Amino acid sequence: MSMSDPGVSYTVTDRIARITLNRPPVNALSLDTVRAIVSAFRRAAADREARAVVLTSAVLRRFCAGLDLAVLLGKSSEQVREFLQALYVELHDAQYNLGKPSIAAVGGAARGGGMTIAISCDVILAGDDATFGYPEIKIGVLPAIHFAHLPRIVGRHRAFELLFSGRTFDAEEAFSLGLVSRIVPNAELDEAATALAADFAAKSPTVMGLARAAFMRQNDLDYRWSIANAVEDFCNVAATEAAQEGIRAFLEKRAPNW
Repeated sequence: MSMSDPGVSYTVTDRIARITLNRPPVNALSLDTVRAIVSAFRRAAADREARAVVLTSAVLRRFCAGLDLAVLLGKSSEQVREFLQALYVELHDAQYNLGKPSIAAVGGAARGGGMTIAISCDVILAGDDATFGYPEIKIGVLPAIHFAHLPRIVGRHRAFELLFSGRTFDAEEAFSLGLVSRIVPNAELDEAATALAADFAAKSPTVMGLARAAFMRQNDLDYRWSIANAVEDFCNVAATEAAQEGIRAFLEKRAPNW
């Protein structure tokens, strides 16, 4: 059983749904790609054959490089808001209502919006070659959604350093910060994610669904309200000339003229 959308595929095998990103060269997130990811999670929620979900990438050494900058360059606030509504609000709602465990299997690079889709999952497994980062500030936009959740995971001061430097960090540091659940050899990442999903899938789907719903309620911490603020914050900055110059400079491979 399968479903395909531009850059995203959905399959179910042995009660495990697999959502696979395949938008070479770096799985950059367009509006259509984000909507396909959200649609796949919603399909998994309704799919009685699926008891656990794995989010992964078919692109070698790339999980997701973040936003396709075409969604920001020269776009109106309304157009940017439409994209953020999908990436922040609709993705969160799809995960919140999923009703079964989700696992992000991160191999290679995860940046910006790639961090957003990974962190939306219940568990993150990292290949030993995985790298992470929030580079938005370097091009003049905000890692706004990460302002809401990252301090709760790693602490205020460490979150500030990561978000405002935009530096890249490896799987070992991500594990030490509590951002990823486990590190496995990259060649074994798919096997490890499948084994964990199979463990979840072996449990009572009724109990797992009720338990996950309870877990989400206890850990939401007004996160849905924070997402609405993140959309506003991102849109306000993305429309500035500074942000547009940063995006142009990145695409033109030059230093921004700030």
